[in-house]
Amino acid sequence: MARFTIGQSASCKKTFTNEDIVRFAELSGDTNPVHLDNEYAKQTRFGKPIAHGLLTSTILSQLLGVHLPGKGSIYMEQTIRFTAPVYAGDTITATGTVTAFDEEKNRLTLLTECHNQHGKLVLTGTAVMLVPKEGEIV
Repeated sequence: MARFTIGQSASCKKTFTNEDIVRFAELSGDTNPVHLDNEYAKQTRFGKPIAHGLLTSTILSQLLGVHLPGKGSIYMEQTIRFTAPVYAGDTITATGTVTAFDEEKNRLTLLTECHNQHGKLVLTGTAVMLVPKEGEIV
């Protein structure tokens, strides 16, 4: 029986807070006012501060490192397309769905998607993971 099957999926979720956005700005050095300044953000197409796109994508690390493929897996590649803004208070559900598994190279490819609490797609992409060999302890 295959360790991973096409269509296999897993999900996890996180509610992003204003504190998360401020902490990410401090950590990354990205202090763009579209993320941090209410008055500035009111004048943008978004109408209020938005979360950093890369902050939103951090939930993919939890998804792939903990849930699917999980323990011992190593991120090799990720494409990301941001499709809608994320705001403080939004609950984002990340889902990874297996699209290919190269057992010889121990490489797993997944469609990665994030949706907000309204079901709107906010991020889509593809991840390639190096997974431990069957029975390998890492």
